[in-house]
Amino acid sequence: MQMEFKSIAGMSGATPSLARAAGKATAPDAGSAFAESLGKLVDGVEKTEADANGAVVNMLDGTGEVHDAMIALQRAEMTLQFTLALRNKLVQAYQDVMKMPV
Repeated sequence: MQMEFKSIAGMSGATPSLARAAGKATAPDAGSAFAESLGKLVDGVEKTEADANGAVVNMLDGTGEVHDAMIALQRAEMTLQFTLALRNKLVQAYQDVMKMPV
């Protein structure tokens, strides 16, 4: 569980902000880094879902433990909930920017 959250926490944009501080980042670079970070987040959600499905299949086959399947399912659910919360915050931020007078 911590591995997924470490990769998610690593998306805070530290690299683009350091590059910007050095005067090397441009707007397209920052946008592509953001898109890449979101892609990694979606890939992480898909991976945890696949891991959970595999753990459930192993449990049903008798090769896996019930608690392993439950942990994998809970991990996948938490990752999805985090992703949805992040999406909601991004949509709200976009809506707030669009409401600003020019």
